[in-house]
Amino acid sequence: MVDWLNDSVLTYLEAGLDGLSLRQKVLADNIANVDTPGFKKSDLDFEKYLQAFIDNRREMKLSPIRTSANFSPLRVTPYNFVEKDQSTSLRNDNNNVDIDLEMTKLAQNTIHYNALITVLTRHLDILKSVAKG
Repeated sequence: MVDWLNDSVLTYLEAGLDGLSLRQKVLADNIANVDTPGFKKSDLDFEKYLQAFIDNRREMKLSPIRTSANFSPLRVTPYNFVEKDQSTSLRNDNNNVDIDLEMTKLAQNTIHYNALITVLTRHLDILKSVAKG
């Protein structure tokens, strides 16, 4: 019997949505602070995060079975991949937020998030139709 709750597709989609959701918050924070003197923008390297998540899942599958008492897999979270950009700015107030660039990143991130939601919805529809028989 198939274990529907441990579906790896759902696991990867959840990780992707978690990462994109956090990136949306980080980019929105950059935009909100566009006029804050000394503010340094941040970003989440989504591709690096997702690759680390995939690698971690692969290692967990390959590792020998261990008891819960001595096995604590490292959980890869998107928070580990948020980095502050310390680069200098041409602005006098030392703020390095480029509003046009941040708005472009925000739009791209929204498109990626909506695409994953569409994939998730279709996947759940397939699972639902299989469950109904």
